[in-house]
Amino acid sequence: MLGGMLKIIPLGGLGEIGLNMMVFESEDTLVVVDAGLMFPEDYMLGVDYVIPDMDYIRENRERVAGIIITHAHEDHTGAVPYLLRDVNVPVYATPFTLGMIRHKLEEHELLETATLLPIAPDRKLRLPPFEFEFIRVNHSVVDGVGFALSTPAGLIVHTGDFKLSESTIPGMMTDINKFARLGDRGILALLSDSTNVERQGHTISDERVGETLGRIIAGSGGRVIIALFASNIARIQQVVDILKNSQRKLMFNGRSIELSAGIAKDLNMLHIPEGMEIEIGQIDSFAPEDLVILTTGSQGEPMSALTRMSAGMHKQIKIEKGDTVVLSSKFIPGNEKAIAKIINNLFRKGAEVIYETISEIHVSGHAFREELKMMINMTMPDYFIPIHGEYRHLYHHARLAEECGIPEQNVLLAENGQIICFDESGGRISGEVATSRVLVDGKGVGDVGRSVLKERRMLSEKGLVVVIVVLDETTGFVIHGPELVSKGFVFESETGHILEDAKCIVLEVIDDMIAAGPPDCSGFLKKRLPQALREYFNFTMKRKPMIVPVILAV
Repeated sequence: MLGGMLKIIPLGGLGEIGLNMMVFESEDTLVVVDAGLMFPEDYMLGVDYVIPDMDYIRENRERVAGIIITHAHEDHTGAVPYLLRDVNVPVYATPFTLGMIRHKLEEHELLETATLLPIAPDRKLRLPPFEFEFIRVNHSVVDGVGFALSTPAGLIVHTGDFKLSESTIPGMMTDINKFARLGDRGILALLSDSTNVERQGHTISDERVGETLGRIIAGSGGRVIIALFASNIARIQQVVDILKNSQRKLMFNGRSIELSAGIAKDLNMLHIPEGMEIEIGQIDSFAPEDLVILTTGSQGEPMSALTRMSAGMHKQIKIEKGDTVVLSSKFIPGNEKAIAKIINNLFRKGAEVIYETISEIHVSGHAFREELKMMINMTMPDYFIPIHGEYRHLYHHARLAEECGIPEQNVLLAENGQIICFDESGGRISGEVATSRVLVDGKGVGDVGRSVLKERRMLSEKGLVVVIVVLDETTGFVIHGPELVSKGFVFESETGHILEDAKCIVLEVIDDMIAAGPPDCSGFLKKRLPQALREYFNFTMKRKPMIVPVILAV
């Protein structure tokens, strides 16, 4: 029997990959779980990244008791600085995750005012009326956790990002026994990671990836360059362990991987034997067959180390015949073209390139379908809520829960903004709060909206023509101009007559203005010139550039 009211409000991550942010609300207390970002979609020209709309949290800032971060990936931590600017409450996370957040806050000049507090799987955290009990989970980053949340309404279990495949890497095993014991206690609702619900079977083990990397390194007669996600400390440790039986030296190249490796070493989570690691200035002192380089850029990021290597723009590392380049990561949808370009450039320079589609050099950090079934069967919750995924992932996960025996009416398939309520009458989706995506462009947060994106798209597709006219304020006669400047529209030296003829259109509009004698000459021209020039360019060239009139009245 439910004994109190609980609201679960997803503000991001339910209906997309990324932007993970969820609010747990009971009595007069709110706790935020995760604050992530996502990278811009193709139409978001010039945008750096996207964060969730946090207005609901800001409006209730006096009730927020803390922020819980489940692991160190950007889609769970990237929006933390933007949340802390307005809601400065304690942030709770495991040590490695805190290390990554600390660096992020330092970049945003927020570290001195932030309160960062460590959590661990063997400790509980009380934020009345809530009590959190953290659970170690295996993911593609170290120090990840899920949690059990005791609430007035009942026990909630949140898996975090997880998989169940076995691992011999310390601190990377999902605590299956703890999940099962929670199931014995009786779970009101299970919130479970949906990312890989479409993939049948089980994830492959980290050991198989390690064996593949070992064979690649042993069989290479030259340098081995391995590109991976910077936060994948377990994979880095695997490479280190492989090199213990060889004479090869290890070097890190890339700001993000150097940062995460440094944090992991400080926390004693990454163990590199003395003398194995070298600096970039030492690479010329070693033969190619004695070097392994760990770097960034597995997703084709424009300024990453691997991208610069493939383009021949890296100052210290030049790709040569005999090099072996390994992309030890999944191709994230949307990045395929950028990654393919890097692979092609590396082949052109004589390197051997190994990637996921031709070799087992990556394992997903998210549970496959059979593992998701196992999680449901272990915990056997009264209610099931699929989280973390696009709508199709949530839908398939909901149907999987029904196959595992969860009644259809107890499977709550929610999207961002929908309020999931639990009280004496049971669980249901009831009401919603406003949610949206907030675009971050440089230091601007939320100042780029649909109209700006539309203008940017027009500029990218149609080009720009600027019309400059200087008028006599009294008579309306032209003192200077008209001048037409084209950017991204026509190549003036080749089609200059188009712009010259367009000047006649401008002069015709000015003649109409003088004849009409409007009280506001500038306003008349700013309205009529874009219309007339668009019609002219569409008639002559079937193009519709953006027209910007600059009218100066003196």
